[in-house]
Amino acid sequence: MQEIIETVRGFEGVLVVEPEAGSDFPELSWGDAYLYYAPDGRMPERTQPYGTIITKDYPDDTSSALDAPDRFRVNIHVGRERAEELVPSDPPPTETDVFQRHPLYGTSGWVCVVDPAERTAGAVLALLRDAHDAARQRAERRGR
Repeated sequence: MQEIIETVRGFEGVLVVEPEAGSDFPELSWGDAYLYYAPDGRMPERTQPYGTIITKDYPDDTSSALDAPDRFRVNIHVGRERAEELVPSDPPPTETDVFQRHPLYGTSGWVCVVDPAERTAGAVLALLRDAHDAARQRAERRGR
């Protein structure tokens, strides 16, 4: 997880938000990471992150069994068409190191990987780069 975050920190204009215990963020988000294009260093108010790294089950999202020790899931917005290419069939939601549709936002063009490793690590980083570039382009179109 930290290797992914450190790589993403090298993207121009990135903001990595990592809520910690005692911060102003909801306790449920502590330990997770949210990836934004934000060249001014401020978390965008009306923009969703283009990627997240989640370290635990959420009340409405338990299918990936993230409460098991040392498990995490990388979620990336890739768009519907690319998501269909990456995930032509649905693997079991707890399977690791494979692309899956996001359990809640898969129909909105989000994919995920539980515990990326040898099979998916390079593609995860490339897709995060692409998602970052797409977020930059959207921000530039909005005149941000």
